[in-house]
Amino acid sequence: MHERQKMERRKVLGLAGAGVAGAAAVGAGALALSRNDATTSVATELVSDAGGAIPFYGARQAGIITPAQDRLHFCAFDVITDDKAALVDMLQDWTAAAARMTQGRDAGTFGAVGGSLEAPPDDTGEALGLPASGLTLTIGFGPTLFRDARGKDRFGIAAKRPAALADLPKFPRDVLEDAISGGDIGVQACAHDPQVAVHAIRNLARIGMGKVSVRWSQLGFGRTSSTSTSQATPRNLFGFKDGTRNLKAEEPALLDEHLWVQPGDGPEWMTGGSYLVTRKVRMLVETWDRSPLAEQQTIIGRDKGEGAPLTGKLEHDEPDFAAQDGEGQPVIPMDSHLRLAHPDQNGGARMLRRGYNFVDGSDGLGRLNAGLFFMAYQRNPHKQFVPVQNSLAKLDALNEYIRHVSSAVFACPPGLPAADDYWGRSLFA
Repeated sequence: MHERQKMERRKVLGLAGAGVAGAAAVGAGALALSRNDATTSVATELVSDAGGAIPFYGARQAGIITPAQDRLHFCAFDVITDDKAALVDMLQDWTAAAARMTQGRDAGTFGAVGGSLEAPPDDTGEALGLPASGLTLTIGFGPTLFRDARGKDRFGIAAKRPAALADLPKFPRDVLEDAISGGDIGVQACAHDPQVAVHAIRNLARIGMGKVSVRWSQLGFGRTSSTSTSQATPRNLFGFKDGTRNLKAEEPALLDEHLWVQPGDGPEWMTGGSYLVTRKVRMLVETWDRSPLAEQQTIIGRDKGEGAPLTGKLEHDEPDFAAQDGEGQPVIPMDSHLRLAHPDQNGGARMLRRGYNFVDGSDGLGRLNAGLFFMAYQRNPHKQFVPVQNSLAKLDALNEYIRHVSSAVFACPPGLPAADDYWGRSLFA
């Protein structure tokens, strides 16, 4: 089957059954995500209730500046085929399934119960009867897709690897586990219902069987950042407000400066996209819980209740890093998390954070295996995440209570304008 025929077939698969609502979503997505129209973007992407659907098509991938949903299932895949045509075929199938699932439909046209009794269903069925729940699916490509661990260019795309997608350096205090780091392809599923997010990743894994395998995945709950001014600042598992100064969807000039890849930044296929850094941060919550409140606040640099900097009264007050106490010491300590992570201390570097809390049971020693699954989107990780993390890893007083155990970076291309496109087309063409 020629590629154009395949594309037409997948266009039908992706939109079949979506009806007027699906067609409207395509048009609304393209309009809402036009460059520098953040107000319209948020109005379109904001889910008015937990059952709402977010447009899949548009100039930007949904799931980046979309107001952060309550639940996450992130999955990193390894590509296990060397056949480029097979990989492209899978990405086309993935796109069609994603377009359907984000609108509250089954992954395939027959669905969980509508096909032949003699064949496996083309949807796993656990989301039957559930609404779209604000589901977004966001894809990114890792460094090893361009050259694998042996240095092989399996798909003839090594020349298209952006310089910004270089591997992250090893930071002081890293205790990374290879089995839960890296990956050829990353897919972020966010939704207000965990079962909807899990269903989406499960079906992509099912569709990709024989072409990709799951390298690692992570469930998350209780978002730890707000990506819209419509959202209050949430709290992490240490009980502090997290991401007070996060970039917001309603700040188009800042998004162009810090989030979206601009023309000339690198290969054209990434223009309008963004780079995602993920870090799994284990929090030693039992040790933290035994620390005095005053110590916790000086470590963070903020008041635990209001979230105000120690030199202010309200959460969004600007910190005064020059302020000193009666003994001539900085009110906001030199090794506090707030000071070391602040843009003013890092050449103005900012990111759009989109992390989640996690609790993965216990570690067998009577301690919770809990913490933060950190996710941050940015224009260039080596100019934004890397310098900030270097500063934190060397000096942050919080390091006594955290361990970085996994790390990955992905290049997330711009969105798909219409149903005749597919994830990765501009890269693999």
